[in-house]
Amino acid sequence: MKIEHPTPINWQFAKRAEQLQSSVIREILKITMRPDIISFAGGLPSPETFPVEHMKAAFDTVLSNQGKIALQYGPSDGYAPLREWIANSLSIDGVTITPDQVLMVSGSQQALDLLGKVLIEDDSKVLVETPSYLGALQAFSVYQPRFVSIPTDDYGLLPEEVEKIADGARLLYALPNFQNPTGRTLSVERRIALVETCARLGLPLIEDDPYGALSYRGEPLPKMLTMNPSGVIYMGSFSKVLTPGIRLGYVVAPVPLIRKLEQAKQAADLHTSQLTQMVVYEAIKDGFLEKHIPSIRTLYANQCQVMLDALTEFFPAGVKWNKPEGGMFIWVTLPEHIDGMKLLEEAIAQHVAFVPGAPFYANEPEKNTLRLSFVTVPPEKIREGVAKLAKLIAAKI
Repeated sequence: MKIEHPTPINWQFAKRAEQLQSSVIREILKITMRPDIISFAGGLPSPETFPVEHMKAAFDTVLSNQGKIALQYGPSDGYAPLREWIANSLSIDGVTITPDQVLMVSGSQQALDLLGKVLIEDDSKVLVETPSYLGALQAFSVYQPRFVSIPTDDYGLLPEEVEKIADGARLLYALPNFQNPTGRTLSVERRIALVETCARLGLPLIEDDPYGALSYRGEPLPKMLTMNPSGVIYMGSFSKVLTPGIRLGYVVAPVPLIRKLEQAKQAADLHTSQLTQMVVYEAIKDGFLEKHIPSIRTLYANQCQVMLDALTEFFPAGVKWNKPEGGMFIWVTLPEHIDGMKLLEEAIAQHVAFVPGAPFYANEPEKNTLRLSFVTVPPEKIREGVAKLAKLIAAKI
């Protein structure tokens, strides 16, 4: 029976809900779904790298041999063999990571949300890079922190600036490898200095590392986790090295924090898909990633070089960009009078899309910046899209 003429509800949202905003990137992606758009916008891994047949075989094996277990509820901290595999893979440089330090999560975005829920109070200070990953700013914003931006240069954050702003901070969030959005890489010397500073101050350091395996040279830089396992919270993901559709990430941290994160996860979703975790373990347990990741590196390095060559050929003087050593992004700085958001409107009219840089800043956005992602666009389309952008920019100089 349907009730006739119900009184309209005046929805009263919680204060934390008022902090929620749509992701600029996600809104842009709605536009880029059009087949006529050359999209440099999404931070999406290339579908060409997805090991479809290998994953299909892993699903078949798990469902055939352990189907009733895989389709059942699972433990909140995650599938034990996969947690052990992760712990072993991170037990390097003389450091031992144990499985009870590993929590499986439904994509690293959930890890950010859980960390915010457990560590951030209203109006508490949170230190972030300038600029920083938009997804982290979104996740933390729900808990109403006071973001404080760490000064940076072309080589990433400046460790010597941290102590000046760290008093009372709850955490420092950093992406040291091929950072999203800038593609910058933090040097070994700066990593050491940052870890030493945070350790001395007793400041929790979040090391978000979704791109670390995507070094074009195949030479990974040392993880900050191994420099101070008792003070660094490490976040990893299978999205960029296997497939994002599985929505599987993990957090590595001291056991007291992991247990508190586990409790928060129980309240959120009970546990990450048991089936997904078992399939991923089946897919990677015999060394598949060691054979698979080099092909991703080669593809992305080639795509990056195509874009760098196109930028050099087409972009006018006065525009600057970095040359990443890995990952998926190039960061472009325009002359100060050019607004990236307004440029996007004109670019879409020319069937090209990118992400304006301003949303990646927690404070004082630099509107004359933009992020270009090159991994999902064929080389000929990269050149065409860059050439179109160049004409729009040149008309404003």
